[in-house]
Amino acid sequence: MLFQRSKRARRVAACTALALSAGMLLAGPASADTPAPVPSIQKEAPSFTPPKLVLPKADRAGTAAADATSLPLSDLDGDGIEDIIFRTTEGLLFTSTSSGGGDVFDIGRDFDVAKDIIPIGQQGGTSTAPEVLVLSENGTLTLFRDAAETGTASKSVVGTGWQIYNKITSPGDVNADGRADVLARTKDGQLYLYLATGNLSAPLGSRISVGSGWGVYDQLVGVGDATGDGKADLYARDTAGTLWFYAGTGSTTAPFGARKSIGGGWGGYNQILPAGDGEVLARDNAGTLFYYPGTGTGTLAPRQQMGAAGDWVGIQQFAGAGNNPYTGKEGIIATTVGGTMYWYYNSTTGKLDPRIAMGDEGMWSGLNPIHLSSLNPDAMSDIAIQLDGDMWIDDHDFGSGWGVYNAIIGAGDLSGDGKGDLLARDRSGYLYLYKGNGTGTALATRIKVGSGWGTYNKLVGAGDYTGDGRTDLIARTTGGDLYLYPGTGVATTPFKTRVKIGTGWNTYSKLVAPGDLNADGKADLLGITSGGDLYRYLNTAPAKFGTRVKLGSGWGGYNTVQ
Repeated sequence: MLFQRSKRARRVAACTALALSAGMLLAGPASADTPAPVPSIQKEAPSFTPPKLVLPKADRAGTAAADATSLPLSDLDGDGIEDIIFRTTEGLLFTSTSSGGGDVFDIGRDFDVAKDIIPIGQQGGTSTAPEVLVLSENGTLTLFRDAAETGTASKSVVGTGWQIYNKITSPGDVNADGRADVLARTKDGQLYLYLATGNLSAPLGSRISVGSGWGVYDQLVGVGDATGDGKADLYARDTAGTLWFYAGTGSTTAPFGARKSIGGGWGGYNQILPAGDGEVLARDNAGTLFYYPGTGTGTLAPRQQMGAAGDWVGIQQFAGAGNNPYTGKEGIIATTVGGTMYWYYNSTTGKLDPRIAMGDEGMWSGLNPIHLSSLNPDAMSDIAIQLDGDMWIDDHDFGSGWGVYNAIIGAGDLSGDGKGDLLARDRSGYLYLYKGNGTGTALATRIKVGSGWGTYNKLVGAGDYTGDGRTDLIARTTGGDLYLYPGTGVATTPFKTRVKIGTGWNTYSKLVAPGDLNADGKADLLGITSGGDLYRYLNTAPAKFGTRVKLGSGWGGYNTVQ
């Protein structure tokens, strides 16, 4: 594996303290000196050597990229070739450069994770180094100036409210002014263009609507000048796995011409990202990276494998990648009847990493932990514990009265503000939404979502099942029918009309939402049979689950998996 699990070890230690503290509360009445049952989970940089990526220069020579007028978007080492920035499953940023270097990409973010990273090339900084935009979960857009392979300390917030978009990318220079511009797609498929201004205090101008219907694509990849005409071009992949090429026109109101099919079979990649003008890299679920040279016509030459198979396992998000980025839940927890808890981490391959014990044997006996999508910006899922009607998450007491609920679900951001929320169902079948404050310290007054939810024996969710960037919910009836409730992003009416997406799901005694198993930005499902067999369902969106794959057996030894 790529990572040493030092940060994971820190989380295990924190959860050990959680169980010990909770045990103290169960043993006697709480007092002012009683520790909080859920301490803060601190991050610690893992020991990690980024994989090296050196693109074959012989294949790059003679292509349109060699004559293109646009500048690289992410050339961190100054050799004229694109480099890579990426976020690992640990939430940290790293780089890999064409000259063979790479390091922690330190941008001064101690707590909030960079949801997406958008390199935009040299925009007028004090050096020839590129500028990099970083998007937070709550929609804050920050510009980092003069980025090197180790990061940069100079930064400024240049926008808020960007959580309304499910994809932000740079196609390169649209209007031939020598600066890369930015495209942003709303969750309803509307595409907007932001022209670069050259002013680093306000680097993007007012948005320009450039078309609708872009929601049919699950990946949008800006690739610079693929044809050598000096105009920014774009690749787009649909959910059937066909890759399309959009040639640039130079117009700021209609920047792309009619699409051209590049070919099918691209559904086997979980992320596609630019490698230079008209060139792309693509990673499969096994963690292998492939390079597609450009031809100068918008088409791509045959692929070449970059490095060893599986070199790029554990990377959750590449900078400039075309997928909708995901944060919030990074795996599952499982408890035994005897009270021992284990943590299984998502590996980005569609599988789970080996289990890690969370505390000593039997430590969680008598407790009923609830696994939630992250309520704060650290992208690590949270664990809630109810004690005498109070609910504790992290080191915060969220008050009393929670004993009236028979289901609590932390599916993610349901209100559209980029902050994690909670759902709670009472014994009468009423469902309520509690908006989070984004820091995991408080919840707003509950909002009644609706009635009749008692018909379901399981409610699960951890992210986006439809591919539009909104948080959704999955519900199963006692008869085994599976329903999808597409999210709206509106707190008062968080779900659209339900859609039936399957039958026979009562074959699983446990239905689990692990988040995004293969780092393609779409939420997946796990099912465990009464015999203890574990099956995986990868989501190809919109809420279309592929053929199930058996991941293992022996899971009947757990009384809860979530």
